[in-house]
Amino acid sequence: MFGDRFAKRMAARYRRRGLDKTARRIVELLTERGVQGATVLEIGGGVGEIQLELLRRGAASATNLELSPGYETEAAALIAEAGLTGRVSRRLVDIAADPTAVGPADIVVLHRVVCCFGDHEALLGSAADHARRQLVFSHPPRNPVSRAVVATQNLLLLLSRREFRVFAHPPAAMLAVLAEHGLRPAVAHRGPVWQVAAATR
Repeated sequence: MFGDRFAKRMAARYRRRGLDKTARRIVELLTERGVQGATVLEIGGGVGEIQLELLRRGAASATNLELSPGYETEAAALIAEAGLTGRVSRRLVDIAADPTAVGPADIVVLHRVVCCFGDHEALLGSAADHARRQLVFSHPPRNPVSRAVVATQNLLLLLSRREFRVFAHPPAAMLAVLAEHGLRPAVAHRGPVWQVAAATR
């Protein structure tokens, strides 16, 4: 399956190189603000690299939510290799459609996830409601270059008859959703490909 092959590549890259630059920035931001003893909820965490790093830095437990089961085998292998079996729960849940399916956590993370959802308000609103202390998410910038890239990617997806689409939502609108749900959001990192926003309760 395509998902299984992608998961294997992700896990292999993490074993060789560790976190990508944006994921490292997310972990650094959270660690600076305190992760000791915290519960972590990661939405769309893939094979779970960010969760593993937060657990190594003192987080108590992590829950990963996915829409596809294609990541589970590689994720389980990484958890076992890290000696963290029993501290990570992995579930197939669409939190935007079923927000009551999972409980709140001290820290909520969405890395390269919001750009995969057409309804960013539902996703970020639900994520914010689950964040007791902190929420961090990454997203592409919204500018002529990123919009052209998104349009090209979606054209290729359409031509290949895949239903999946990508989005470059307005950053201000995404931060506004978090504010509406009681968080204090701010831009934490501006990169050419990925930006990071952080919010606190």
